[in-house]
Amino acid sequence: MSGPSALTVVPVEGIPEVRPGDNLAGLVAEAAGAQGTPLGDGDCLVVTQKVVSKAEGRLVPLDPDDASARRRLVEQESVRVLRRRGDLVISETSHGLVCANAGVDLSNVEDGYAALLPTDPDRSARWIRDALRARPGVDVAVLVSDTFGRPWRHGLTDVAIGVSGLAAVVDLRGSSDGAGRTLQVTEVAVADEVAAAAELVMGKSRRVPAAIVRGLDPSWRREGSARELIRPPAEDLFR
Repeated sequence: MSGPSALTVVPVEGIPEVRPGDNLAGLVAEAAGAQGTPLGDGDCLVVTQKVVSKAEGRLVPLDPDDASARRRLVEQESVRVLRRRGDLVISETSHGLVCANAGVDLSNVEDGYAALLPTDPDRSARWIRDALRARPGVDVAVLVSDTFGRPWRHGLTDVAIGVSGLAAVVDLRGSSDGAGRTLQVTEVAVADEVAAAAELVMGKSRRVPAAIVRGLDPSWRREGSARELIRPPAEDLFR
């Protein structure tokens, strides 16, 4: 894994408010072209879960002051609750994700509504990719990103919950390090690293829900899945 020599990360600004049924791929492509950075072959487009959920109609009415209703919604979206602390619930979703409040989110949505995770984020990424590939010269990878906390570390970072056209994990086991030693356990979470890089230009409050990452190693291009990133319970020492 030599990796890219340089990366360019470009925020896609000017995307209008996304509503259920909108053609998200078209909105992103038009905004990217309008700002002078049209999507091109080999790019990786990162879009936030929030706008994907909006486009797919994954919005439900919720009174933000009704704690019991929010708790019921979180439990409805969970297959297993792992920890509780006050209003915070750490649970496992049907996607296999372990996250806060099953991904139920009230930020950057219309008052009185909550956004749920896409039903199948890999499929969402694939739909966007397929729609963009219908445009001449646009064969891109697509990631759907979301913001997660991390055990044992403060702060939030973006990770990939949906992947299409990019390896989610690059397996380096069996290759050699710089000193010639054989790597035994190294698997690089490429999709998460790309999602985190994209978040640096999107931000949490700028209302920029997409970014283009250019210069990724072409050898990472394949039909990946975010499920590659989920550690099986049998290998998980903490569940």
